[in-house]
Amino acid sequence: MESQASLSPVPPLDRRQSETALAIARGTARLLRSLGFSCLSELPLPSGRRADLVALNARGDIWIVEIKSSVEDLRADHKWQDYRAHCDRLFFAFTQDLPCEIFPADTGLIVADAYGAHLHCEAPEHRLAAPTRKLMTVRFAMAAAQRINRLVDPQGHDEF
Repeated sequence: MESQASLSPVPPLDRRQSETALAIARGTARLLRSLGFSCLSELPLPSGRRADLVALNARGDIWIVEIKSSVEDLRADHKWQDYRAHCDRLFFAFTQDLPCEIFPADTGLIVADAYGAHLHCEAPEHRLAAPTRKLMTVRFAMAAAQRINRLVDPQGHDEF
């Protein structure tokens, strides 16, 4: 059984995200919701990594969106390829100030600001194996429920 400590009830306030990254995340989450997805930010993955945004729709499709606020942010990131093992489609979200050409060709692209986003190009689909899909769906559901519980009962414990 997975430890409850590994799934934080709310995203950590580690202040690692710039104002630009937070704005991109907000606009991208709005786009994902308009496409029929629910999404969570800063979801810990089974690999130990933490995805910027994970989206799940009613069909069980799982998308991961990696947020990039600058060219330097993309160049410094060598872990984004690990996310592919945990989703059906992998996207980068960024502001219109960044050129699309700098992003890997085998990912989708989302151009965003704090108020919305648009899908610049679709990500290729690479369907998850059933056990990985179940693990990610349960992880998503548990994190979402814990975050709701924290909102409903801020003084409560994370224990069941």
